[in-house]
Amino acid sequence: MPRSQETIDLLLTRRSAKALTMVEPGPGDAELEIILRAGARVPDHGKLAPWRFIVFKGEARRQFGEVLSRACAATQPGATSDQVAFEANRLTRAPVVVAVISRVTPGIKIPEWEQLLSAGAVCQNMLIAATALGYGAQWLTEWYAFDAGVNEALGLAENEKVAGYLYFGSESVPKDERPRPELSEITSEWTPKD
Repeated sequence: MPRSQETIDLLLTRRSAKALTMVEPGPGDAELEIILRAGARVPDHGKLAPWRFIVFKGEARRQFGEVLSRACAATQPGATSDQVAFEANRLTRAPVVVAVISRVTPGIKIPEWEQLLSAGAVCQNMLIAATALGYGAQWLTEWYAFDAGVNEALGLAENEKVAGYLYFGSESVPKDERPRPELSEITSEWTPKD
């Protein structure tokens, strides 16, 4: 396989965009298919596909926001009317939102931990694909990823959890860089003990 400096540069400079600052246009259907296909190309021990996708586009973003605002009002009694209104518009922050659903098959030879890691790899591949296509992307797991009522509205089975909500759109502001760990502080080389 030929070297790809462009891929290395993308990986070394990738930075999440903020959903709050995303604008139209978002990925069209053909580009979204590329993003989803990239997500499905991750390591998957046992060929289980222990994940699936739920796509929110157009009016569906606002309609799902109604689910979020009702859940917020029901589960957070101290929520202000502004907070409940924010939840109603949460998914409209970006033109396209994809919920990546982790679905673990228990009691098989493939450890549950590996199945969960595969879902995380899906999210990362999708972020990289969206960035390579020129879009901003952000992976979020805010309160609504863990709310039982919201997950029921998503139709999640007992063995399913939200791995993340991925927001995709055009960037309206430059991304700021953040500090990264020094490799020397997080890397060691194993040596045998005498």
